[in-house]
Amino acid sequence: MSSCLLNLFCIAFLLQFGEAFECIPRVLADNSGQDSTNLVSALYAVHGKAGGTHLGVDIEGANIKAQAGKGAGKGVKDMAASGVFDLLSTKESAIRLAVDAALTILRVDQIIMSKPAGGPKS
Repeated sequence: MSSCLLNLFCIAFLLQFGEAFECIPRVLADNSGQDSTNLVSALYAVHGKAGGTHLGVDIEGANIKAQAGKGAGKGVKDMAASGVFDLLSTKESAIRLAVDAALTILRVDQIIMSKPAGGPKS
C-alpha cells in the first residue's frame, strides 16, 4: 500500500474520529431542551474564530450576544468566564476507555465473523 493512500486513510480516520465527538454537545443540547442542530452549528462557527476555544454549551440556554466580540448565539457560553473547567486527565481517560471499548467490540465481532456458522455436522 502506498504511503499516499495510507495517509488518505489516516486523514479519513481522524476526521471521523473527530466527528464522533460532536455527539457530546448534541446530547447536552437535547437534554437541556435546545435545538441541537442549531447549537452544534453555532459551536462550529464560534470555534472557527480566534478566541472561540473557551466557548461551550450553556445548558441553561442563556443568550450571550457578541460577548468579547465572539458573537456567540443562544446556548453558547464562555465557559472560562463562567468558571467551568475540567481536567485534561479526566478527558484523556474517558477517550482512552471509549477507544478501548470500541476496539474490544471490533475484536469480538471479528472473532464471531471468522467462526464457521452452523450446528453439528451429521
